[in-house]
Order: sequence, then C-alpha cells, then structure tokens
Amino acid sequence: MKFVFDTGVKLVTSRLSRGFVLLRRPEGKMCNELKTKVLRLLPANCNGPLSLKAPHTEILSRTVQALKEGQVVGVPTDTIYGLACLAQNRDAIKKVYDIKGRNQQKPLAICVGEIPDIYKYCDVKVEKALLEDLLPGPVTLVFERAEVLNKDLNPFTKLVGVRIPDHPFMRRLCQMCEEPLALTSANISSQTSTVEVNEFQDLWPKLAVVVDGGPIGDLNRLGSTVVDLSVPSRYRIIRPGCAFSATVDVLEHKYGLSEDSGGK
Repeated sequence: MKFVFDTGVKLVTSRLSRGFVLLRRPEGKMCNELKTKVLRLLPANCNGPLSLKAPHTEILSRTVQALKEGQVVGVPTDTIYGLACLAQNRDAIKKVYDIKGRNQQKPLAICVGEIPDIYKYCDVKVEKALLEDLLPGPVTLVFERAEVLNKDLNPFTKLVGVRIPDHPFMRRLCQMCEEPLALTSANISSQTSTVEVNEFQDLWPKLAVVVDGGPIGDLNRLGSTVVDLSVPSRYRIIRPGCAFSATVDVLEHKYGLSEDSGGK
C-alpha cells in the first residue's frame, strides 16, 4: 500500500498561530486503490495571528472537501490525535464507529471553532465568562443538546460534549466547515490514545485525509478533561484528563460551582 505525502521541499511563507507553517511539494502519483492523503504541518517558531489568506489553506481545503464528501479524517488537536467527521452526517458518524470498533452506546463529542457556536448546538446553563476561561483548551464541556443537532449523533442521551481545541488548524477547520465536527480519539477503541501520527497508521487506509501536526506530547495522552455542566450551579467530572486541577480550580474558586458526585 502507498500513501501520498505532502512533506515539504518548498517552504510556503504563510504561518499559523501557535507555531505552524505549511511545507509542501508538488503532487506525486497516487495509488488508484488507496485515496488516503497524508498532509504534513511542520512546526516553526512564530506567535502571530492566524492568517486567512495564506497558502496553508490548501491543506484545510483538502480536509474540508473530504469532510463534505462524508469521509472521516485524522487530525491533530491540543491533546491527542483525533478522528473527525461532520456531526450532522449520519453515514459519516457510522463510519467513525466502524473504524474504531467502538461500542455505539459510547458518545462522540462535537468540536466547534468559536464559543458562540456552542450556543447553536447546546443548552448552556453557565456564564459565558466560564466558557471563555476554559475554552479554547484541553477541556470537553457537557451540556444538554439542542434540537438542531443531528438526532443520529448519540441518540441514547440528551447530553453532548463540546470541544474547542487550542489548536489553530482545528479551529479554522470547524469555521470552514460551518458546522460541528464529531470528534473522537484516533485509535481502536480501548487502545492507547495517540500523540504522534504514526501511532495510528493502521487506521490510515480507512481515512480520506490524515493531517500530520507533529508530536503533541506524551503529557497530553490522557485526553481532554470532560466535565458535565448540564445541571445549574453544579459540575461533575466524567474524565479527569490532562487539565483536571486547573479546570476544577476555575469551576469551584472562580464560579462557585459545587461538585455533583451522582450520576444522571
């Protein structure tokens, strides 16, 4: 099997915030039987704002196209690598479960680009300032779902987790799709989460695009901290994740929320 890599012998001068530039080379031959594209973002030392005019949009455009076609893609986030598809696409949701071998009673989170997007798909019962303190960041917030959200996404629960990763590529990807992404870890269900793109290489043949954002860091392998905020004035930690202490500190000391140790 062969994969098509865009790896970089030509430096494109445009930069992404938090340190990414796009390196690419002219398109090579692609195996007729395997359509997976591996697109590589390489780190650079830069702290400027995300440019919307730069050639790095080539990778974004290819990824958006694959998503709009109902495909599943592999993407970097601020915590671990993930599998993503359009949350409003029933068939794409099924593909994610099939690729992971995931129990269909286990929910998928959604990923959006901006805090106002959360209000479109969730019934938010906390102050907007709380969202702004935690997002973007390595936290998944769980709320009651809005009617507009695809009923085939987690049909067994009225709740949904929502993420805004602190990662410029993912945020811009959501903005360009103009709808939420369903997001889950890039690994076979029950196996270790992945923080380097090669760690889920066995899944590549099932993905339309794999975006290589480089190593994320082993400290983030726990994934995002998942916290249920669906009950007013209370919180419940569903998964401690990699930002547990900082998240609880914000919830309790700044906003006065009390821990709810009971289930829903």
